[in-house]
Amino acid sequence: MKRFVEGDDRKQVSLLPECLDDYVGHDNPVRVIDVFVDELGLEDLGFEGAIAAPTGRPSYHPGVMLKIYIYGYLNRVPSSRRLERECQRNVELMWLTGRLAPDFKTIADFRRDNGSAIRNVCRRFVELCRGLKLLSSDIVAIDGSKFKAVNSRDKNYTAGKIDKRRQQIEESIQRYLDAIETADRTNPTGSDVKAVRLYEKIVRLRQEMRELARVGKQLQKQPDKQLSKTDSDARSMATSGKGSGIVGYNVQVAVDAKHHLIVEHEVTNVGNDHGQLSKMAASAKRAMAKPKLKVLADRGYFSGPEIRACELNDISAYVPKPLTSASRKKGLFTKADFVYVARGDVYRCPAGERAIHRFDTVENEMNLRVYWPSACPRCPMKAQCSPSDYRRIRRWEHEDILEAMQRRLDRKPDAMTIRRSTVEHVFGTLKHWMGPAHFLTRTLRRVSTEMSLQVLAYNIKRVINILGVLRAMKSMRLARS
Repeated sequence: MKRFVEGDDRKQVSLLPECLDDYVGHDNPVRVIDVFVDELGLEDLGFEGAIAAPTGRPSYHPGVMLKIYIYGYLNRVPSSRRLERECQRNVELMWLTGRLAPDFKTIADFRRDNGSAIRNVCRRFVELCRGLKLLSSDIVAIDGSKFKAVNSRDKNYTAGKIDKRRQQIEESIQRYLDAIETADRTNPTGSDVKAVRLYEKIVRLRQEMRELARVGKQLQKQPDKQLSKTDSDARSMATSGKGSGIVGYNVQVAVDAKHHLIVEHEVTNVGNDHGQLSKMAASAKRAMAKPKLKVLADRGYFSGPEIRACELNDISAYVPKPLTSASRKKGLFTKADFVYVARGDVYRCPAGERAIHRFDTVENEMNLRVYWPSACPRCPMKAQCSPSDYRRIRRWEHEDILEAMQRRLDRKPDAMTIRRSTVEHVFGTLKHWMGPAHFLTRTLRRVSTEMSLQVLAYNIKRVINILGVLRAMKSMRLARS
């Protein structure tokens, strides 16, 4: 084949034996994985088998297994069976493991048995990033996103789903009985094959009704009245699409605003973000070793007690208030139209009247002060204010914290733009890497391990993109020494 680039003859014998290191370039990211794992103290991190047993069959070193998994998640090969094949044919993995090729069961067992140690590795890499001055920003963005579990929607049950399915089955049985009656009238002399099939369908549906009754009894024992048959920890969660939802987990992340590194993450099976702000913010503050921190989050995180907990921990929260006022939907004045005057502890209403303090109450474990004006019954603007006799305004005892946060948001109008560009890109990248199936493992503990590997791979790739392969390797060696 003249005038074409020609390859080597497959049967050509080389004079010198091959050197595996020649097939892996000096700027190959796989070398970063090798240096990073070799510099770890695996025994201190909690890995099983870090010290070889004096008797019995030799085992694979946990460093080798960890390298396989980091390489797999970095290259979007999370399956243990696929990793087994890659160890046998992938030159980079051969170089990384020294031509070792564990079977898929050994690979899967390592991930299952070393969940806490793998999560410690993820935290250790964040500490490394902090030592490399990559977490110099004092701003993090916090957000949560729903990831699919290994549990179909048909295998997730709630009382509402069971009632709806029972109604569908009853309607189907009645429809089949009507069809059988029609078939008997049209063919009174002999048996109809169609009628036989309909009877078989009715038997299957009645069997399904009995199964639903058994599931209903199990459902009553669940604390949250929800049951997943395949993955017991997975929960049905609403998503942003109208009428849509998935059965899965809610993944919380805190992302550095400068280099977009994930400094903290957690997997939960709670379908909302309402009580996650202070916990994630405090964890991010510890991971970044910052005396003070600014936290950006969306409206789903707005909670007075959570924002106050952040303030007590020297964390400045930037969370916009939800626009869910019932008065706004009715075209009436909202609480924002009433101005609080701290000197007299009164509110000034849109009509200029004073709403004075009347009594204290407790709602949702929050101490509230209730105010209303005396002039409401004769106010000319009452139709725009409230259909009740008096317009009541409730004020939380720590409302000044929320007002201070709103002033911070007013001074920083681009806060939510920074939040979106920081954290939502991270979730998009992770979901693209994980594919449509998202998680491969089951139960909250194992899913948390899998997410830690995804986060570790993401952070390693970010550091390589920021520093380059050679500089990243040098920094890791210096950090260890």
